[in-house]
Amino acid sequence: MRKLTNILVTGGAGFIGCNFIRYLLEKAEGFSGRIINLDALTYAGNKMSLEDIEAKYGATIAKRYFFEHGDICDRRLVESLFVKYEIDTVVHFAAESHVDRSILGPEAFVKTNVMGTFTLLDVARNAWKEAVSSKEAAGKPHQNVLFHHVSTDEVYGSLGETGYFTENTPYDPRSPYSASKAASDHLAMAYNHTYGLPVTLSNCSNNYGPYQFPEKLIPLMILNMLEGKPLPVYGDGKNIRDWLFVEEHNSAVWTIMRNGVSGETYNIGGENEWENLKLLNVLIDIVCAKAKLDPAKVRGTITYVKDRPGHDRRYAIDCSKLKRELNWKQNVNFEEGLSRTVDWYLANPQWIESIRSGEYQKWVEKNYGERG
Repeated sequence: MRKLTNILVTGGAGFIGCNFIRYLLEKAEGFSGRIINLDALTYAGNKMSLEDIEAKYGATIAKRYFFEHGDICDRRLVESLFVKYEIDTVVHFAAESHVDRSILGPEAFVKTNVMGTFTLLDVARNAWKEAVSSKEAAGKPHQNVLFHHVSTDEVYGSLGETGYFTENTPYDPRSPYSASKAASDHLAMAYNHTYGLPVTLSNCSNNYGPYQFPEKLIPLMILNMLEGKPLPVYGDGKNIRDWLFVEEHNSAVWTIMRNGVSGETYNIGGENEWENLKLLNVLIDIVCAKAKLDPAKVRGTITYVKDRPGHDRRYAIDCSKLKRELNWKQNVNFEEGLSRTVDWYLANPQWIESIRSGEYQKWVEKNYGERG
């Protein structure tokens, strides 16, 4: 079991990253160290998501949470953080992650997801030279330094009606987003095999939960229902995704970081497949019950829109390796996870409004400059 002390979390102000930081400081077994959150605070990064964490863990004498504003492509900055905080662990969440945005503007995805990952890997390689050698790193779980790379099931392409993605499924990315993530996965593993850098990698299914940016499917539908707006469904609504509650994802990531074998990939899945339209109907029932809306009226706002280019038909993860080798399991069923998610959005209108109104980005520019 690894002892991880000073963890650099990239993209820690984003959806999964902020939930991971919260999980690590408040729920994770075996962590008593420090977290350094490096985030560029682009459109999907929200420092408000960690205000309570900063107050509790970032303003004490024994400070355990630190925020650093900056770009993972800024090599000089990343190098300075490794020295300043004596970084021994990187968990790399930072990424441009929305497929539709990648179709409209792929360059940002290549820059952040490929060049940003390269910068982090190369800085880690140089910073940890004395801690590892090429002979020691591959295949051994007990290292004092680690680079954990967080990826997606979208690198595998699209499934038919049957079958599952495994760790041995050939990569077949279909969008600029998934292609950029596939490239970053290959880079991470190349640094393990070539330089002996201790690397673990995880590919996860669709996450949902609190603090997710409102353009994603589940929060978009929740908020549109509450505001009486149309509920847009791509194509015929029969695209299938495997849904994973974000806290479950983060418990799996922490399990891999502590006990996973260097040089290995682990798939993280919810084992919870839903057609988009069926998911929407379940979500309508939950939101309407909690917000006292008329389900029939809300269902009448479902609107079918033109399918997006390269829209993969089905994703489904086989996570038996993670369960078998590292004893991980899911603990939150889908209805409970959706209920907790809806409760969070109903209870946090200020967070939502700050993003959708543009006030949050004005705050970022005022406090951190145009780089945000």
